Amino acid sequence: MKLSFKLAAALVALTLVLSLGATVSLLWTPLASAANAPASSGIGGDVSGWGLMAAALATALAALGAGFAVGKVGTAAIGALAEKPELFGRLLILVGLAEGIAIYGLIVSILILNRLG
Repeated sequence: MKLSFKLAAALVALTLVLSLGATVSLLWTPLASAANAPASSGIGGDVSGWGLMAAALATALAALGAGFAVGKVGTAAIGALAEKPELFGRLLILVGLAEGIAIYGLIVSILILNRLG
């Protein structure tokens, strides 16, 4: 039991580090190029940087939430499936609904990026 908690904690820490690194690398280049670019008729560089950060955070936090939800629902589903194998279809739908959280975050991110572009 303790080993699985340590493994889960390590995976959460790895996910946080990777999402933070991806967010910083995504924002570093556009912010640096926006500072050196001349002013255009589009959205300003400062607003564009915040929009990119919002899109990255929407995707990253939705993925983290979906991972947490799938972990909890999947654990409960395996326990229920061990007792009643005929519940497979219903449990698969519940796990799919938990995965849908990540898709919602991706859609929000795409909408933010379309507004910026």
